Formats: sequence, C-alpha cells, structure tokens
Amino acid sequence: MTETRSAPVPVGRRERKKAATRQAIADAALRLFLERGYDDVGIREIADAADVSTTTLFKHFPVKEALVFDEDADQETRLLAAVRERLDGQSIPVALREHALHHRRAAAGGDPRFTAFFDLINNTPALRDYAQAMWLRHSAALARVIAEESGLPCGDPVCAALAHFALEAPRAARGHSAPEEAITRAFDLLDNGWSAVASGR
Repeated sequence: MTETRSAPVPVGRRERKKAATRQAIADAALRLFLERGYDDVGIREIADAADVSTTTLFKHFPVKEALVFDEDADQETRLLAAVRERLDGQSIPVALREHALHHRRAAAGGDPRFTAFFDLINNTPALRDYAQAMWLRHSAALARVIAEESGLPCGDPVCAALAHFALEAPRAARGHSAPEEAITRAFDLLDNGWSAVASGR
C-alpha cells in the first residue's frame, strides 16, 4: 500500500486467479490488522477471512509481515524500470522524480487510509523492521541499476547516495502541505548534484 496501485493485469486465467487470491488475502489481512492490531490477528483468522487455507496463504506470503507489504516485488520492478526505460536524454533523477510523483504521491499526501497504514507500521516493531529491510533491498537494487545505466562501477558511493535520497524524498514529503512541490524540489536538488557528477566524468 506504500504506492498507488498500477501493476499490469496478469494475463491468462490461472494467473488472474492467483493474483485475485493473493489480493484477497492481502486485503483481508490489512483490514484485520487495522481493526485489531497486527499482533492480535492470527494467520488462521486471515485465511478464514479470505476463504483460503493456511497452506494457500503461505504459498503467497511466506511470512506474516509480507502480508502488509504485498506490493514489495512490484514496487521494486517499477522503480528499476523507471531508470532503465527512461526517455532518451532524460536524467536518472528526473526519471525517478516522475516515478515518485506518479506512483508514490498518494503516500505523501493526507489520505487517512495511508495515515492508518503508516501508523500500523510505525507502531509495530516487526513491521518497522521488515519495512526497513525492504527499503534497504530496494535502495541496493536501485543503486546497482543506476551504476549500470551510468557506466559507473558497481558499489560506487555516488550511485548509492542517489538511490538512498531518491527513495527518501517521497517519505520526507509525507504530511507536507504541498507534497508534489516538496517531492519536486527534493529531486531538483538531486538532479543538480547528479548533473555535476555527470559533467565531471
């Protein structure tokens, strides 16, 4: 739920059914977690609410924490695609800015659903830890792609820094009175810095 949902619709009846089952499980879990708290909801309750077996639930979500972050893989795929598939002549920070404004803008605004979602994470140690590990995975993957696209060595600290701040900018804009402006200004700063790096190569 940390991004607006816009994943492509799976093709094929089997794929659609699997996606629908996964979504039903995630929706049931989040509803129960928001109603009663993460620690007070059991796996069997979630499975019953989604009308699936616990075995089916674990096929889709190997750990309980993953139920809250059901779009983890899709988010990373879209993030990396924003860099790899950017327009000719478009800088990496600008491509990441467009991605943030398109996919992550709602998370920065004042939507009460997102507020409740973030409160759930922030008030649950297990979810905070999982979210941080997910954030680090996305940051590392993004840094690798930035390096590949820029012809810089893997592990270059400049690429790691850009990845870090590109992911942090939308989070920093949460609660801001003008989140789009806050995100844009942050990425303008990143783009200026990245331009200096590029021109110095």
